[in-house]
Formats: sequence, C-alpha cells, structure tokens
Amino acid sequence: MKFCIAIPLASAFLLAQAQVPAPQHPAEASSTETAKVQCSIEAINYRMLNGTTKIQFQGTRLLPDGAGQAKVKTKEGVSTIKAKFENLPAPSTFGEACLTYVLWAVSPEGRTANLGQLQVKKGKSRMVVTEQLPAFGLMVTAEPYFAVTRPSDAIVLRNSLGKDNQEKVELVMAKLELVPQRQYVMNLAAAPGPVPDPHAEPPMLQASQAVRIAQGAGAAIYAKEAMAKADGYLRASMDTKGDEKDRMMAARSATQSAEEARMLAEQGRRAEQDAAASQLAQAKLEQARQEAAQASLAQDRALSAARKTEQENEALRTRLMAQLNGILQTKATARGLIVSMSGVLFKTGQANLVPEAREKLAKVAGILATHKGLRIEADGFTDNTGTASLNEKLSASRAQAARDFLVGQGVPADAIVSRGFGADRPIAGNDTAEGRQENRRVELVVSGEGITGEPAKP
Repeated sequence: MKFCIAIPLASAFLLAQAQVPAPQHPAEASSTETAKVQCSIEAINYRMLNGTTKIQFQGTRLLPDGAGQAKVKTKEGVSTIKAKFENLPAPSTFGEACLTYVLWAVSPEGRTANLGQLQVKKGKSRMVVTEQLPAFGLMVTAEPYFAVTRPSDAIVLRNSLGKDNQEKVELVMAKLELVPQRQYVMNLAAAPGPVPDPHAEPPMLQASQAVRIAQGAGAAIYAKEAMAKADGYLRASMDTKGDEKDRMMAARSATQSAEEARMLAEQGRRAEQDAAASQLAQAKLEQARQEAAQASLAQDRALSAARKTEQENEALRTRLMAQLNGILQTKATARGLIVSMSGVLFKTGQANLVPEAREKLAKVAGILATHKGLRIEADGFTDNTGTASLNEKLSASRAQAARDFLVGQGVPADAIVSRGFGADRPIAGNDTAEGRQENRRVELVVSGEGITGEPAKP
C-alpha cells in the first residue's frame, strides 16, 4: 500500500518533493500562530509486512545533502526503528532558535509522534526507537528543544521508499499542522530576562530556551502553575553545587514543563480570542437589530404622517412590507406578507445559519418585534437533491433554526411557528445549479389583523 500525506498550502513554497516554506519576518505572525504547510511524505502500513523493511531518508530543499537509512521491524503491534543519519550540520543552520533535531512519526490521519532528539556527532547520528502506530511516515525537523509536541516547518529529512517497497503501499491524504520557526523567534524576542549563555551545556541551553519561549508565549498569564514548575526546574539545573546527574534531570524536566506551559498558553490565548470574536459578533447582531428597530420606528412615523387618509389595515400592510422589503424580497399574498430568504443561508447539509443570514434576520427581527399582534410562520424548502425523507428533515431543521434565531432576537415565541416542506413547492427548475439554489430557501409568512388578505389595488 502507498501512503502520500498532503497538507494545504500556507507558505511561499510547497513541500512537494520534500520542500519547505521560505521563512517570513516575525512581525507577520502572532505569538500563537500556527501554519498548515503543504508537504508530501510516504508512509507504510508496517503491520501488513513480514520481516524487516528498509527505508531511506532524503534531504529536503533546506538540506539537499542530508541522508539516512532505517530498518523497521514490527512485532506484536510495536515497530522497532533503527535509524542512522549523516551530513547533518548544526541545527542553528535552519534558524536562530534551532538547537536540536527531532525524529517524527506521522500517521496517515496527520497525527504526529515525537520519537526523540538526534544526538549528532560530526554530522552523524544513530537512534533506536519504537512506535505503536500501524502506519506511519518518518521525518526529521530542526527544533528549539527536544520536548516539542508539534513539528516545526523546518523539515530537513523525510523517508523515501525504495523500488522494492513500491508495491506494498497505498496512497492516502492527511492534514498536518506545523509550528512556524518564526513563532519561536517572536517568543524569544518577547521573553523577559537575559539571554542564556550560548556556550552552556546543551541540556541547560535547551531548558533555558524552552522557558524563555514559554514566557514569550504568555505562559505566566495563561499557565501559571506549569510556568512556575518550569522555572523551579531551570533554577535547579543551574545550581553548579548540585549533582551533575540531578542537574541534567532538572534541565530535562524544565524543558518538558516549559513545553506544557507553552501549549497551555496557546490554548488559553486561542480561547480568549474565540471569546472576544464571539462577543464582537453578538455585539454586531445587537447593533443590527437596534438599528433596524430604530429605522422601523422612524419609517413608521414618516409613513403615518404621509398617509393619514389611508385605511388602517392597508397602511399597516404597506408600512410593514416596505420595511421588510428594504432587507429581503417581500411580496403580499392572500396568506400575508411572504419574506423570501434564498441563496447561501446554510452550509451544505447543515442547519446552522451563516453570519450573513443571521445579520439579515436580526434586522427582520428588529422590525417584527415593533409590531404587536403579528403571526409568523417560518417555512423551510430544499431542492430535489437527496431523498424525500432527508429533505423534509433538513428543511424542518432549517426552518426551526430561523424561528429560534428570531425568538432569540426578541420576536415573541408564541407568535412564530416553523414547518418543513422538503422539495415541495419549488420556485425554480431543479435542472440547473441556479434553480436548485433558489429552491433552497426559508420563507417567513407574516400574517395577522390588517396583514392577511389580498392587498388593495391602486
């Protein structure tokens, strides 16, 4: 079987043929930004193979001369990977924040597993690790410290299958989320305190850098406990009077705790941003409703003054139709005023209103809430795609979504009902995409005293 993992493009270069994106200036990204970078990597379902599988590693555009080999043997669901690499320069070659290399396993679903850092001597490295994923590809990235939980976009090596293995694999697609190196650079620039000694022992240097990256990411705000733990371990690792082995263990613990704090900070910041976005969207909806209500009241006064001699019922119908028609197409029928909402109201197969539809309904709600005694019926319709049963359920769900939104915007709950008609009552042909889009609609039938009945002819 052959696995080929592909990820949507989000940088200047494609990783097709193991190419990596060109770096961007730190000012172009936020401290919690992630990127989805397109790449291609072959993976094997090792549980379907017998004996030992030999694979090669090829360098990417970042490291054309990089190379390596690996032998993978699977027994009782566990794969043992014996790998060796060569032509590896100093990790800092790929970015000022890079201090080490990490080997990753990548599943066809895009999950990644940190298999450990490469210990490089004179450009070479060997390692033996195990992995329980049934199918995976292998790649090497340059990283700021060994304990990273997601790979960076500095991919320097990827596995490559030999000719003998080509018939054993199957193509699949997956998405892989990478951390831009520029994010780490920005975190370091934003971190308080002095820069650590670049000549310090690698474990201490990685620990110091991990702590500073977490600080720059806002861990002191969003992950206080984890950040305090990382600081404590870091101080212990720098105690020159302590046992050397204990110091190394403390440095390792500091790095791991700092990565935990960084991830928590990223989650906290994202949650805060999501909450702010939700509040802003709600504020816009409320503003739209209020503006529509104010405009409705103002228009009511103007029309009332201009049509003093008009009969009361006809005046109400005319005013209300004019107000609604200013937002959505509205026509007068014997059933009442029919407000038609067509076009892109919902995502395909879903019943959640899209933001544009919500804004228009908020304005409609602002108008309807100012008129007492109205009765509203929300009717949902679909095109003829799919089964009749499915269309009936989907149309009913969409009509209910429109009703619930109007109630939430101030329309009395006992004044509005919803119904689903499926593909019945089309207003256009279902033989074209345009016609089907017109038929996927929600209609609001507004009735009540002074509204129901045929409008007076001029």
